[in-house]
Amino acid sequence: MKPRHKRALLIVAAIAVISVAALLILNALNSNIALYVTPSDVAAGKAPKGQAFRIGGMVKEGSVKRDGLTVHFVITDMAKDIPVAYTGILPDLFKEGKGAVIQGRIDSKGEFIASEVLAKHDENYMPPEAKHALEQAQKNGSAK
Repeated sequence: MKPRHKRALLIVAAIAVISVAALLILNALNSNIALYVTPSDVAAGKAPKGQAFRIGGMVKEGSVKRDGLTVHFVITDMAKDIPVAYTGILPDLFKEGKGAVIQGRIDSKGEFIASEVLAKHDENYMPPEAKHALEQAQKNGSAK
């Protein structure tokens, strides 16, 4: 084999290895992406099907019910309510009437099964998406 052919074969092999590595990296990143969706979007059927996503809003007053390690509560954007079930220990800052972002999936009954619950850590902070969603829901709710 001529040196020119060896070099060409080496370049083709390197391109193939880089392509496979890039494909594996993109696949891993895609499977770990969690889209942010509001309760109104979930109620409208705009939530990703069969994929984990994040839902954010306020924990509805009087909705927290404990059943052993499983906690049932309702997350709201003041326009729509979504029931949530979470098995595990909640963050210390998790309270009714406070903001939360929950990651998980919708089950066949329409309940959001959470795999992670994040509580708002400061009175003045709210994720920009959640703040915008709450403002829009309040505008739409007052317009009706």
